[in-house]
Amino acid sequence: MSRLLLLDGHSLAYRAFFALPAENFSTTTGQTTNAVYGFTAMLINVLRDEDPTHLAVAFDVSRQTFRTEQYAEYKATRSATPDEFRGQVSLLKEVLDALRIRHVEVDGYEADDIIATLATRANEPGAEGASFDEVLIVTGDRDAFQLVTDSTTVLYPVKGVSELARMTPDAVEARYGVRPERYPDLAAMVGESSDNLPGVPGVGPKTAAKWLGLYGDLTGIVANVTAIKGKAGENLRAHLDGVLRNRRLNALVRDVALPVTLDDLERASWDRDEVHRVFDSLEFRVLRDRLFATFESAPEETAGEALEVHGVVLEPAEVPGWLERHAPTGVPVGVAVLGTWAKGEGDAEGLALAAGGGPLPQGGVVTDDGAADAGGAVAFVALPDLDPAAETAVGAWLGDPARPKVFHDAKPQMRMLGERGWPVAGLAGDTALSAYLVRPDQRSYDLADLSVRYLHRELLAPEKEQAGQGTLDFAVGENDTEARRAMSRARAVLDLWHVLSGKVEESGGTELLRDIELPLVHVLAGMERVGIAADLPALEELESHFATKVDQAQADAFDAIGHEVNLGSPKQLQVVLFEELDMPKTKKTKTGWTTDADALADLFVKTEHPFLEALLRHRDATRLRVTVEGLIKSIAPDGRIHTTYQQTIAATGRLSSTDPNLQNIPIRTDEGRRIRSVFVVGEGYETLMSADYSQIEMRIMAHLSGDDGLIEAYQSGEDLHRFVGSRVFGVPPEGVTPAMRSKVKAMSYGLAYGLSAFGLSKQLSISTAEAKGLMDEYFLRFGGVRDYLRQVVDDARAVGYTETMFGRRRYLPDLDSGNRQRREMAERMALNAPIQGSAADIVKVAMLAVDAGLREADLSSRVLLQVHDELVLEVAPGELDAVTDLVRRHMGGAADLAVPLEVNIGTGRSWQDAEH
Repeated sequence: MSRLLLLDGHSLAYRAFFALPAENFSTTTGQTTNAVYGFTAMLINVLRDEDPTHLAVAFDVSRQTFRTEQYAEYKATRSATPDEFRGQVSLLKEVLDALRIRHVEVDGYEADDIIATLATRANEPGAEGASFDEVLIVTGDRDAFQLVTDSTTVLYPVKGVSELARMTPDAVEARYGVRPERYPDLAAMVGESSDNLPGVPGVGPKTAAKWLGLYGDLTGIVANVTAIKGKAGENLRAHLDGVLRNRRLNALVRDVALPVTLDDLERASWDRDEVHRVFDSLEFRVLRDRLFATFESAPEETAGEALEVHGVVLEPAEVPGWLERHAPTGVPVGVAVLGTWAKGEGDAEGLALAAGGGPLPQGGVVTDDGAADAGGAVAFVALPDLDPAAETAVGAWLGDPARPKVFHDAKPQMRMLGERGWPVAGLAGDTALSAYLVRPDQRSYDLADLSVRYLHRELLAPEKEQAGQGTLDFAVGENDTEARRAMSRARAVLDLWHVLSGKVEESGGTELLRDIELPLVHVLAGMERVGIAADLPALEELESHFATKVDQAQADAFDAIGHEVNLGSPKQLQVVLFEELDMPKTKKTKTGWTTDADALADLFVKTEHPFLEALLRHRDATRLRVTVEGLIKSIAPDGRIHTTYQQTIAATGRLSSTDPNLQNIPIRTDEGRRIRSVFVVGEGYETLMSADYSQIEMRIMAHLSGDDGLIEAYQSGEDLHRFVGSRVFGVPPEGVTPAMRSKVKAMSYGLAYGLSAFGLSKQLSISTAEAKGLMDEYFLRFGGVRDYLRQVVDDARAVGYTETMFGRRRYLPDLDSGNRQRREMAERMALNAPIQGSAADIVKVAMLAVDAGLREADLSSRVLLQVHDELVLEVAPGELDAVTDLVRRHMGGAADLAVPLEVNIGTGRSWQDAEH
């Protein structure tokens, strides 16, 4: 069935904007996205439910149309477009372009006129070579009801944009008492407040429908206007000119000259790369997952010809021979492991292997024993079933560095294999890491998605039993679905590795991958396996302590206002703060005046009201209590907490810690630092050691900028911020007050993150003029920094990316964006990416060097954690001096800078005690 779907872009985006709170939908760049998110979510649902063959989205160009020329007051009462909505229409068009959905706009006309023209053409079969069984119109404008016919239905939002009513001819008549073709006559008499078209006083839909029933249409009503009795008749006669004007204006134009034909609207394949780019920039990870899950077999990139591959499930006796034939020295093998891992415990249950040269050609065939025309072979090994000979063969192969292995997201699979006593050597590739280096701003590196994107074929899913277009098919028996799926992953990993290796080379990341990211997988796997000991009684005591703090803060808040209130309810807080206490208004949002943390902190500075003090204390204590509760739940049976490190989350190259996030342990307050006291040295070890870099990002700034002043400060050993303060404020170093030092410290670090004068003024609670003067004085004294910051943005705009000292790139397409907010955020990213990324690379190099140094020296001490610029180690008895020297040497030598890398080291029973 041919089905045309037409959507009113502005109408639906505006409804989505007001349906979703703006404060809950924004990117890390500060771009509000609620309208784009709501529209896209609705679009996914409509595409799923209606499955159109053709579709388009119509947009208004501006409020100036032929209607405003005829009636200047048309829509004049509409309020100004909210600031949070500005720019979202252009973002919405980017989403549509990525999905290859045509969007249409015409000067002087509204979106409804474009929709009316397309719907009219669609109901005239053969006019443009397209014939449609059904037309669907999604809009929040009731004027579209005049387009409803037996073959044209309006889907009208009744609740935001999540619920749509199907307005058929019968549905329009049931609601308004007239057929669709008479709806404009009714609307002309009733009026439309949103369009500033006043109706006849005292005349509602029922009265207007009754007159239309009596006289047929508006022309008939005008002809019999003197016969209509009563006050309503008098009002109609008095306002007849307005009614006729309304009717002229609400008539949709059905013959607009359009830049597209109906054939142009045929549903097209997605631009998968562009979907990733746009959804990544909008940070729509969940929505993208939903899009791909909903349309797994919907229009996407063509997968190519069917690829028939037959894998085998090996009997234990066949395993050694298969490995000898297909996975000898030097032959890369794609690996996929079936198993589980959580909180330091897990197991590997199955091993899928794909051996061979380059990717299989389209239509390539692998025979049952793996002898393939493309030189490939695929097999699955059920690990619990292995006999001793097979176990030995598998273990020897996994541990042989001369027999290269390729994984997708290797670390968890290596951990599972490690639980069986099989360490993995010869890690030649990790396709997740490769994809990350090629596109570091992507939010997801799912193998199935990468397979479609780069190999143009789908993985075998558990529910797919038949070979399909571009699908890997493994004939291993009806009950081997998981084995077949694992083999499809192993084959895709190997093929993908061949493709991505070239792309990594093109992006300049080959050495970064080979020398840093891949070796780091082994180090991180070991750190995750070991974990860090936790003092459970101390944690429980701390949880009780913070619970008491929460209760006390709540009681103090209630006392301050004389009654109870839900301190977690923004609506109730708005009543207390802005009605009862009449405090200065904060930023206005859709749901009222904001009560976020920054706004409350500003309010407290202005008012010093005891309620605000207690409320802020309550929030802090609640956050700390939740953190401690999460840590208690994270303790594994071995008494240790095993975090998981992610290498592919931060575009700058920094590691991320999850489940639990140990990089998020608070350190700015005394109460927050108490949490570090529960991380303790484990049994059999002597002490914990904390080693971190001093001012690493400012040292990198000095190196990259080549500024003589900063380099002099570090080489002389002076306190950096005191040295800078003396230059900026024109006083001797001893004359720099703590307040001066604090200001230059905030500014120095802020400049490395693209901080503006306005941002600095907010941070220091000074005027923007004073902040600008401070920055001007800074740049006058440290011209090398100024020149570097200018040059780094110019260079990034010229080539499209920034680069760290180690060649890590971050691509910034928004440097040329027409959206000012996105362009300025990209410029700030260009400022900080080389510095923050170089710091991340240096820490990784240090981790690798320290880990290797400990093994080479045959020491039992080990690295436990990496947090920002800090390493935490567990030191074995009698090894403290050797480890201290080793750590200081390797961390200090991780990069060759124009200034020394200074390392601070402390030791103690707990992480807190080890702080220096």
